[in-house]
Amino acid sequence: MTASGKKNVAATCLLVFSATLTACASGPVVAPGPVVSQAAAELGQDGYGSSLTASYVLRPSDVIKVDVFREADLSLESVAVSATGEVSLPLIGQITVAGLSAGEVEDRIEEMLATRYLRNPRVSVNVLNYNSHQVTVEGRVESPGLYDFRPGTRLSGAIALAQGLSRVAEPDEIAIFRQADDGIEVAKFDYTAVRSGTMLDPVLHPGDRVVVGTDGLSQLWQDLLRALPLFALFTRI
Repeated sequence: MTASGKKNVAATCLLVFSATLTACASGPVVAPGPVVSQAAAELGQDGYGSSLTASYVLRPSDVIKVDVFREADLSLESVAVSATGEVSLPLIGQITVAGLSAGEVEDRIEEMLATRYLRNPRVSVNVLNYNSHQVTVEGRVESPGLYDFRPGTRLSGAIALAQGLSRVAEPDEIAIFRQADDGIEVAKFDYTAVRSGTMLDPVLHPGDRVVVGTDGLSQLWQDLLRALPLFALFTRI
C-alpha cells in the first residue's frame, strides 16, 4: 500500500470514530481526553467500573479446586478445565463447567452426588488459576511479554505486570487492541491521566493486547493511533 493509501485508510478510520461519537449524541455527553473519568454504560464502558470477580465464569485452561465435605476420595486439590470446557470428577465422570460460576458448579456437583451417591453433600469450588486470562504487553515497557491476570485487573495492572513504563515511553501513547465478535477494537489512553484518576482505567479482557508506543507496529497502525484522539472508548476498526 502506498503512503497516500495508508493515510487515506487512517483518515477513514478517524471518520468512522467521529461517526461513532455522533451516534452516541443521544446518550451522556462525554468529551474526548482525560476528563472522561466516569464509566458510561451507553458507550460500552459498563465493565470499567466493576471487578467482575463475583460473576466470573470458568473458561478452558482455568484450574479449580473441588472439596467435598468429609469425602477426601471425592475431592480434588487441582483440576484443569479442558479445551472442551469439562473436568473429570471421581464417581461423576466428565462434567461441563465452562460458562458457569464457581457457585453454579458447586450446585451441579451437589445435585449429581445427591442423586446417586451421597446424602446432603456439601461441595465447595475455588478457582486456583485463571489461566484463560492472558494479556500481551509490548512496546516501551521494562519487561514485555505475555502475562496471566486475575479477572478485574485493569490497564494499570497490566503495566505493573510488565514492570512499568520504560524511561523513553510516552505515557499518552498507550493503546489496547481487543478482539470482538465482529472485528478488532482499539482504545487509546493517557497513562498519566489514568494514574491520576482523571481518565478511565479499563478492566482487561482475555486476549487483550496492550501496546505502549508505536515501535514495532506497521505504518498503517501507527497512522491510525496517531489519528485517534485520547478517548476511553473502544472503537471497532
